[in-house]
Amino acid sequence: MNKLHTPRAIQERGLTLIELLVAVTIGLVVTLAVTSAVIFGESTKRTTTSVNDMSQSGSYAAYVLDRAVRSAGSGFAQSWDLGVFGCKPQVKKGATTILPRTTAFPAPFEKFLGGAAGSANLRVAPVVIGKGQSPDGVSDVLMVMSGNGAAGDVPRPIIAAGASANILRLDNTVQLNKNDLTLISQVGADCLLEQVDSTFVDSASNELLPLGGTNAYYTAGSGTTLAALAASGSAYLTLLGNDTAKNVQFQLFGVSNDRTLFSYDLLRSNGTDTPQALADGVMEMHAIYGVDSNKDGILDAWAAPDSADYGVAAKMAVAGTTAAEIAESTRKIVAVRVGLLLRSSTLERDEVTLKIPAMFSGTGVARAEVNLPAGDARRYRYRVVELTIPLRNLLLLPSS
Repeated sequence: MNKLHTPRAIQERGLTLIELLVAVTIGLVVTLAVTSAVIFGESTKRTTTSVNDMSQSGSYAAYVLDRAVRSAGSGFAQSWDLGVFGCKPQVKKGATTILPRTTAFPAPFEKFLGGAAGSANLRVAPVVIGKGQSPDGVSDVLMVMSGNGAAGDVPRPIIAAGASANILRLDNTVQLNKNDLTLISQVGADCLLEQVDSTFVDSASNELLPLGGTNAYYTAGSGTTLAALAASGSAYLTLLGNDTAKNVQFQLFGVSNDRTLFSYDLLRSNGTDTPQALADGVMEMHAIYGVDSNKDGILDAWAAPDSADYGVAAKMAVAGTTAAEIAESTRKIVAVRVGLLLRSSTLERDEVTLKIPAMFSGTGVARAEVNLPAGDARRYRYRVVELTIPLRNLLLLPSS
């Protein structure tokens, strides 16, 4: 009987301890291998995604800056010697005085032109670079002004004032439309931003241009007045663009302490005094001027934004600077070179970057490469994006 039951007893006894330990060990090895592969794949995925996001942010930021700077001076460059370049704009909309400011620009532009005192001295110029005027004092701030006026951006002489203080008499009003934004200028005087009245109707024989209206852009009513300029016989009207089309771009560009590129509308066309975030991951922004010192239409050299001859932002911040001094420097600036330093959002396990590459190499005003301090700073990935932008409206100006 025992012999008959022995095979069945052997078959039912199950796994031995050694077999169980071997199975568990194999399972642990497989689990560790799979887990390691998943962790490596996820780490690679995060790194790849972070680098791609950094590249996309850099591409978009470069596109926005290129589009804005390339058009700098559009609408008013042809009036540069008629009191526009370097003039102090007087702007009011509705009951709100917009320019000149009595307070500093909102963050991250609060240090532009030296803060509250300097912001009151803001002047018209195609491009101005505020060196180290970001909140942390490292990045630069770019000011870009452009429009989209019709009629080849040709300034029109103001013949006389009309029957009331808000009416001008021109030689013609061809291609002027309701809600157009215009700049009234005279050499040696402040310039006035005025909006064509919404009731205006153009005709071939119409010489009268009504300005203002409900909630329109017009002058602040202090300092230089529209009536005084109209009666002078030496004032000009320059068409910038149209308020309805929102094609007049007076903007600031700068980087905040949280690595975000912001823009700010100097004319507050959207009705707010709040900057707009454009791209994240931008750690620093720097820029230099390309200058044509002899006005022959050819770039001669690159100049630092705080140089003695081309430090336009520093000159603007000084109350006693004349419009002629600003215009003389601005007129010779025919290009801008912008450099963006981007940082990835992923903190890597190991050090991946020891140095930040140089910027503006070969220009004579290059920024040297930077050795990163040991620690977390080296565990991020960095990229430098550079772009050279010609100022086509300045290049088209005559030599004199």
